[in-house]
Amino acid sequence: MGKYRCSVCNWTYDEKAEGQDFDSLPDSYTCPVCGAPKSAFVQEGGIKEEEGIETTVADKIVEQLEAFGVKYVYGIPGDSNLPLIDAIRKSNKIRFILTRHEETAAFMASAHGKMTSELGVCISIAGPGCTNLITGLMDAATDRSSVLAFAGQVPEVYLGSEAFQEIDQIELFKPFTEFSETIARDNQALKLLTMAVKYAYRKPGVSVLSTPTDILAEKLGEEIYSPDKRVFMNKTAPKDEDVLKAAELINGCEKVTLFAGWGSRHSGEQLLEMARKLKAPIATTSRAKGVIHETERFSVGVLGSIGSKHAAQAIKNSDLIVIIGSGFRQANLVPAGVKIVQTDIDPTKIGKTFDVDVGIVGDADLVLKALLPLVDEKEENREFLEHIDQMKASHREELQTEANDLSIPINPGYVVQAIKRHADKDAIICIDVGDHTYWFYKKFVCEGQRTFMSANIASMGFALPASLSAKLNYPDKQVICVTGDGGFGMLMGDFTTAVREGLDINVIVFNDGKLKNIKKEQLRDNYPEYGVSFPNPNFAAFARSTGGEGFRIEDPTQLDEALEKAFTSEKAALIDVVVDPDKTAASTKRVD
Repeated sequence: MGKYRCSVCNWTYDEKAEGQDFDSLPDSYTCPVCGAPKSAFVQEGGIKEEEGIETTVADKIVEQLEAFGVKYVYGIPGDSNLPLIDAIRKSNKIRFILTRHEETAAFMASAHGKMTSELGVCISIAGPGCTNLITGLMDAATDRSSVLAFAGQVPEVYLGSEAFQEIDQIELFKPFTEFSETIARDNQALKLLTMAVKYAYRKPGVSVLSTPTDILAEKLGEEIYSPDKRVFMNKTAPKDEDVLKAAELINGCEKVTLFAGWGSRHSGEQLLEMARKLKAPIATTSRAKGVIHETERFSVGVLGSIGSKHAAQAIKNSDLIVIIGSGFRQANLVPAGVKIVQTDIDPTKIGKTFDVDVGIVGDADLVLKALLPLVDEKEENREFLEHIDQMKASHREELQTEANDLSIPINPGYVVQAIKRHADKDAIICIDVGDHTYWFYKKFVCEGQRTFMSANIASMGFALPASLSAKLNYPDKQVICVTGDGGFGMLMGDFTTAVREGLDINVIVFNDGKLKNIKKEQLRDNYPEYGVSFPNPNFAAFARSTGGEGFRIEDPTQLDEALEKAFTSEKAALIDVVVDPDKTAASTKRVD
């Protein structure tokens, strides 16, 4: 005989006093005090273990993840997460991707969220496994990618006793996560998992669930939640009065430039329609590179330090900048006196670094849909566009010159143009952080290719894990990893993951034997070059030793053949290109 407490009013049903088992009561039974349904009652002293239950908390977590549509979990197994790893093993819907480093796993989850707008999931053990996740999770948090991390934890009964590998995981992750909780009881598991998913999608951002191994192994027979009844996506529609005010300002200005950010990544056609109607140049953030074809009449490429001079010129000569889906923190590129319309889903990003004349809170596609009918068709302002056209023409000549530059050591610009010659129109290109980043964003003209990077935290090491994630999610697309020797060296062990999983990614390493971007910063700040050079292994030989393809290029005339072989191979391939260590890409500053 037991007791069951109403979780609403705390009235207790005592089986001995009532003379009837609680389970035998009809489903229509209600609390005699507050009227709560039978389902609101919990057994005193914890939930009674039902006979015949074969599923564990870990099994139910995986079943719930399956219902949420999760296909991959990236990470490393260990003592503190083995019940969850085994539950994934038994799943026929979720595939576990073993990585060489937890940072890779977190970067893969972040890249998954960026590329698919779905939930990326990673897993680690306690202690060092958790600390190794941080950089990749910070990338997801700052770039607004939906990620859920399972942090393995020592048994719940040992928490607080300085157990082996125990750290305070909640305090570790709390500063940058949207949701971080410990599953401390079996009956919390599905509720907390669902809340974690909801919070990961909300901003979007990162959720972390700390999972003590003894709790994962407990029996649980609860039914999983139906996602269509628990998790709801929402787009923010703009206020009509804000859209009307923006349209009136746009209609009253002659020289309008559009500036598209990550929030507009699904709005390429609408952006082009707006540009053609206004005869307005379109610049993009680095993250939005490729949202529109950069061969389009009004495209001026990326704006910012890694962008083009003609994008800066368009901004300089404008009397109005319409910022769509971006916080745009580079106030130094905004000339004095220019009017600003800014739209973003986050109101804190609007007017954060400069005055804004009209702010619109809303999703970019909904804002553009509302705004397009209200703006007037404009005549082309030849004076405004003429100088931009001249700079674009000069830029094309520059690219052509670099495409024909066969100097040794190899010009990094030549490498970018060689990649362009062999890249599919719908290729996915993942770019790491370094001097090569500037070369790529300034020199590669997107014509349908999608680009991904670690933008706000700007972490080296992102591109290789992102490429692995891209190939898993888009197996039929060409995936290109553009990286430097510094960034590749950080996580190069996970090239073996590509080989093991049969992921035919193409890695191009800009090999200059140094952290060239840091060298550039040292010289800029009047420091001598110091601590930035290193001897490299033969990256091509390494790739071949893992079972992949490997090519080392020191003569530019051999690059096209190597790219052709790599890009048509069914294996993971690496091209180690020895580039000029003294040839650096310049930053783009405001054009005066």
